[in-house]
Amino acid sequence: MAAAGAEAPRGETGARCHRPPGPLPRHKPSRRTKWARRRRADTRSAVRSRPATSPGRTGSVRAWFRVPRAPVLGGVCTRAASFKAWCVPCLVSLDTLQELCRKEKLTCKSIGITKRNLNNYEVEYLCDYKVVKGVEYYLVKWKGWPGSTNTWEPFRNLKCAQLLQQFFSDKNSYLSRGKKGKAIAPKTSGKPLPPAVAEYIVQKAKQRIALQRWQDYLNRRKNHKGMIYVENTVDLEGPPSDFYYINEYRPAPGITLNNEATFGCSCTDCYFEKCCPEEAGVVLAYNKNQQIKIKPGTPIYECNSRCQCGPDCPNRIVQKGTQYSLCIFRTSNGCGWGVKTLVKIKKMSFVMEYVGEVITSEEAEKRGQLYDNQGITYLFDLDYESDEFTVDAARYGNVSHFVNHSCDPNLQVFSVFIDNLDTRLPRIALFSTRTIKAGEELTFDYQMKGSGELSSDSIDHSPAKKRVRTECKCGAETCRGYLN
Repeated sequence: MAAAGAEAPRGETGARCHRPPGPLPRHKPSRRTKWARRRRADTRSAVRSRPATSPGRTGSVRAWFRVPRAPVLGGVCTRAASFKAWCVPCLVSLDTLQELCRKEKLTCKSIGITKRNLNNYEVEYLCDYKVVKGVEYYLVKWKGWPGSTNTWEPFRNLKCAQLLQQFFSDKNSYLSRGKKGKAIAPKTSGKPLPPAVAEYIVQKAKQRIALQRWQDYLNRRKNHKGMIYVENTVDLEGPPSDFYYINEYRPAPGITLNNEATFGCSCTDCYFEKCCPEEAGVVLAYNKNQQIKIKPGTPIYECNSRCQCGPDCPNRIVQKGTQYSLCIFRTSNGCGWGVKTLVKIKKMSFVMEYVGEVITSEEAEKRGQLYDNQGITYLFDLDYESDEFTVDAARYGNVSHFVNHSCDPNLQVFSVFIDNLDTRLPRIALFSTRTIKAGEELTFDYQMKGSGELSSDSIDHSPAKKRVRTECKCGAETCRGYLN
């Protein structure tokens, strides 16, 4: 067994078993195998004479012998190679696998359990607190060990300042939820915290670990400069269970995306010479400060892979990806997850691209009905020239999957063409409409009223139905009050 990564979404990657379903094929026994069989037969009487159980264990005793392994070629055994490394995802989490290994005193380098750290104890989080005879004790959950091994440890034994700070922060956060916002001070009579308080602290600790793993997963998958952070100080909601991060369009079965450019420019300075935009009949979209200067509704044609200009070309902006560090955070106004910038963004600057699964309009109608019943939809119609395709970011997407709607947005949508010049399949880029301060939430108008650009089909993360008159929660002064 080999674990591919604790943070990977369930069903995508994980611990794998390199064998097909059903019984293994029978192999001709070697001399060594025959010797092992004879040895097993010779020791049957010895096994029967041993006690039925070992100290600290229950159940029957079995005699185990080293079975000859299959030859290894290039790190893969010949048995796996013969089946072309057929794999099945393991639904057991990395934590559970590590706990099972330590419980049975087994080692597995693939999941990080070696002889050196098999008996190591590292504080994963703190579960409870009590004071006995003036000494503070904390109930410790040990990393990689089952909960049955939790122990009460005195404060002097703990060297985890950050975990202690998080413990008291979570405890005070729960206690401050008392009537009229007054904190409820628990009695310190040598007893642990009230069960509800301790349970909340454990849930927050587990949530914090899950969000950190999800954050690590997102940053491993991204291909742009800007970092992605995850934050939830509102509730106990964890990472989405069925969301996979992608960096570009993912075509559905039956759809082909032609990402090979047919021609390119030969400019030495694309800002002053006749470049790709002029060949397409439009003007260059950017100024010298890499800010967009065209009106909404005008397409952007960037230099592509066939162009002779280098990566510093002023007409290569969207293709470089997000340059800003962004944070996926839990909103406090009931809109679910949102996205905020951690740095200042100048006016008319490229912020992010909206990506997802490219499906046909007919398929979008079917999925739209299903999403309506669930109260969510992430369908974005690519109707720049025709209405043949739709981008669905429900399961596959990037940071833009979490951007909320606002009737007074700070982002504007533009259609972009780079390598794929098919006008039925423009890329969707989001540019800032004004200067955005650090910590400010990023939003765009799902209906794009008056933009003359691509139209969104109610891409809402809060309960909002597609093509249905729905209440808007953006809170803007110019709020229309509904999403139609």
